[in-house]
Amino acid sequence: MNQTSQIDQKTILVGVTDIFFYTKVRDAMISKGYKIERARTQQDIADKALATSPSAVILNLNDETLDAFQALETLKADTRLKSLPILAFANHEEVDTFNRARALGVTKIVSRNEFSARLKDLLEEILVADVKGKG
Repeated sequence: MNQTSQIDQKTILVGVTDIFFYTKVRDAMISKGYKIERARTQQDIADKALATSPSAVILNLNDETLDAFQALETLKADTRLKSLPILAFANHEEVDTFNRARALGVTKIVSRNEFSARLKDLLEEILVADVKGKG
């Protein structure tokens, strides 16, 4: 990947409060050479996105502590952050959640099971799509 901007191509911002799930994501991404930045609140997501210039954001849309939709709206409303690739996941039966996330502009949304099984591949997909979109 070219580093054609100040964006850190190796930092992933993870909006998730479940420590076990966060650890799983962190371990998977660290093995691929990524640095993980954790956000525990919707405001934390916006603040850390501005401070760290991550290459992507991962959001758990079913997190009961963190309002992922509010975070998504905040990211998309900020001109400095609206082009960040966002990988979101939710329970597969929640059609409204998937539709709302797409309407708000997530790059990719998948079921929790697919996210767990294909995390590395899914992240690579949104990063490659983002690079192509800028090229």
